[in-house]
Order: sequence, then structure tokens, then C-alpha cells
Amino acid sequence: MGSVKTLLVVGNEVWVSDEKESWALGKVTATDDESLTVTLNVGKSLDSTERKVKFEECHRANPKFHGGVEDMTKLSFLHEPGVLHNIDVRYELDEIYTYTGSILIAVNPFRKLPHLYGPHMMDQYKSVQLGQLTPHVFAVADSSFRAMVREEKSQSILVSGESGAGKTETTKLIMQYLAYVGGRKTDGRSVEQQVLESNPLLEAFGNAKTSRNDNSSRFGKYVEIQFDPAGRISGAAIRTYLLERSRIVQIAAPERNFHIFYQLCAGASPEMVEHLHIKPASEFNYLNQSNCYDLDCVDNAEEFGRTQRAMGIVGISEEDQAQVWRTLAVILHLGNCKFTGGIEEAKFADEESEESARTVAELLNVDLQLLHKALLTRTIVTIEQTFVRPMD
Repeated sequence: MGSVKTLLVVGNEVWVSDEKESWALGKVTATDDESLTVTLNVGKSLDSTERKVKFEECHRANPKFHGGVEDMTKLSFLHEPGVLHNIDVRYELDEIYTYTGSILIAVNPFRKLPHLYGPHMMDQYKSVQLGQLTPHVFAVADSSFRAMVREEKSQSILVSGESGAGKTETTKLIMQYLAYVGGRKTDGRSVEQQVLESNPLLEAFGNAKTSRNDNSSRFGKYVEIQFDPAGRISGAAIRTYLLERSRIVQIAAPERNFHIFYQLCAGASPEMVEHLHIKPASEFNYLNQSNCYDLDCVDNAEEFGRTQRAMGIVGISEEDQAQVWRTLAVILHLGNCKFTGGIEEAKFADEESEESARTVAELLNVDLQLLHKALLTRTIVTIEQTFVRPMD
């Protein structure tokens, strides 16, 4: 405690823990053995402008730097209020990136900042040592790429944060930069183009609207981009993919199910509508639980076309695509099967449910009675024999 006291003397600016503001800035006006008196800055929504607090409830404020500091390891005092204040100052100037050593902190601006990206920015950060230019996601990507080429060892970039923090966009920017520095000129379908086009495909099948974010990734993934000895992209793979499958059957307002379902309902061709018995999204139980079918500034039909193009670019044949649409339709029609029967033998609740089951059997090309058995009964296998029991 003695060392803390030497940092907190009359005249010092300090951060004080506060219930309303989290941290409030003030100046020390008096001290004693156990506490100090702080006059808080005018204009804050606080109970009073003067407060008596214990030493451990305060942190010495950093010297003021116009625009904050780019690397927070250079702060005189590295603590929570100092970090938050520095990030806040930079955010107000549209400086959404800040370093803490080799770690990059990104704050989602929830709007487009086109001047921060594009080929002109990639050129600036290419082959430049980390920290020489202002903090940027391209700098981290370049540092990782150069380390891989120099040391001939695999490198990893970890992108983490809570929902809506901007992980998906950051990952796409990293992949764009790696495709830029590791790409090659070609007249055909390049590997790097396939890598980039995997993003809209992953988003269609793995992203959904949540209460925080219209395009939230409801999955975790490990993307591996492979390079040849010359530093050119030679391939890519997703080694781990963990999907929030529970969302398929249950959603709550104002959230949505996965984008691909709404894209299919809005963008299916007349032939697909006829063969797959596609209906408007509002008529499918898995989609109408929240009454949210559209997103601002997003055309579901247009996005469906984009998803189809992406599937073609990454090498999914039209035949395989047709099977994917068939599978999605099966899921939606199964969701319209309702059951009744109480604690006794279960059965379809109405004719609409039976019609949905007939559609599923047709799409899967299976016997309708066997499908009924799969949906309405359960099979118990023992050492001696097998029992078939009705579902309750």
C-alpha cells in the first residue's frame, strides 16, 4: 500500500471507481493514512463532485496525449480505466485499432470506414514491420505472413470477442490481405478467389440475426490457409466447425434462423419452388417463430444468388447444390410436422402435418410408412431382442 500512496498525492489526476460511469476522472485534493479526497470532473452524472475513497479504489491517470497512444504498452500506468479511456479517445477520432504490444484491439464502429481498407492500404502495410505505421489489421496479417516466410513455420492469428464485436469482418479482412500478398495472376478460378468466396458461403449457412447483430456468426471455425515454398496460396481448409444447431428448431424475437433458409424461400427459381414445394418463409414453423423475415438493406433473393455463385466458385457442382437445397427443404418441411397424443401413442396432429411428412418422404425418396415409423416410434435394442415402442 505504501507504493500506491506515493503515486497518489495532492494534485494528481486519478480514476475513481463509480457505479454509473464505471470510472470517473478527478483530482486529489487531500489525503490521510487510509483514504484520499477526490474532486470529480464537473459534467459527469455523479451524486456529488467530491468524494472520499480508499487508495485501492483509485488509479493514477496517465498524462494526456492528443489522440491517445497507438501502443498501450507505452502508457505510464497500464490499468483498466487507462486502457478504456485510451481506446475511447481513439474511437472518437475513428481510430478503431489500438495495439497492446503485438495484440491488436479493434472496436466495431458499426458503420463503413472505406478509407481504412482497399488495395491502397494493403500496399502501405506490405512488408512493413509491426508498429512502424498506425495500428491496423493488415499489419497483423502482414507480420504473420512475413514470419511464416522467414521462419518457414506455421503461424496462427486468433480473432476473439463477444457477439457483435466484429470477429467475422476482421477475419474476412485478414483473408483478403493474405490473398493479396499470396495471390497470383491467373485467367481461371484462382485458389485465393476460392478462399475469399468461402466467406459468403459460410455466412449463409452459419450466420443469423441476433438481438445484438444482424449478421452474427453462430459457429466457431479454424480456417487453415496453405502456402507453397514461394509464399503463394496453394489451398485452404476448415479443420474445425462447431455450429449452433439448436437455433434451427427454436428462435425467439427479434432473432432469425440461419440466413440460408430465408435466402432459399425468397430466391428459389420457379422449378425449385415446384420440385421442393418451397413456400414463403412465414409459412414454415422453423422460420415464423419470431416474425422477422428480412434484414435492413439486405435482399434475401439477391443473397441467394450470391450464395449460389460462391458455391460454384469453390467447386460445388450443380448436382451437389441441388442436393443441398433438397436437404434444406426437408428440414423446413419436417418443422411443419406437428404431433399429438398426450402420454399415449403419438400421431400427426392434422392433415397439414401429414402432408408435410409426405413431402419429406418424396424429397428423400423413402417409403412413407418407414418415415412414419421413424417419426412416431422409437426402437430399443437389447441383447436378446428388439422392441419398437410408440413415442409419447
